[in-house]
Amino acid sequence: MTPAATPAHVRLLDVSKVLGTFRAVDHVSLDVPEGEFVTLLGPSGCGKTTTLRIIAGFYQPDEGRVLIRDRDVTSVPPHRRNTAMVFQEYALFPHMTVRENVGYGLRMRRVPAGEAAARIGRAVDLVGLGGQERKFP
Repeated sequence: MTPAATPAHVRLLDVSKVLGTFRAVDHVSLDVPEGEFVTLLGPSGCGKTTTLRIIAGFYQPDEGRVLIRDRDVTSVPPHRRNTAMVFQEYALFPHMTVRENVGYGLRMRRVPAGEAAARIGRAVDLVGLGGQERKFP
């Protein structure tokens, strides 16, 4: 996908990553406008998770750049990017409730309890899980 002329919240510019001898990501360019929800779909081994790990900062690309809000974050560590990543398992922690799973990142960032509760409530409502917060995955 070629980057669009509209401003992007997240932008990948010609990103590549080799893991061992396998080229997991091959010159990917992508623009994600602010507020967009994006899903990467493809067969196993096509680079979906590697691309997300590059955006989140868990992997450094071998080539290309990662920009967030027009700031080059290619070499910025994960804890300084203000990004989140949902792993392939839908429940981060199966021993925790839906509310605890959704709020985990907020707790790690020490978001005040009242603000966290409001944000968790909005998030579960957004995905149609309102009323399910006390259940386990």
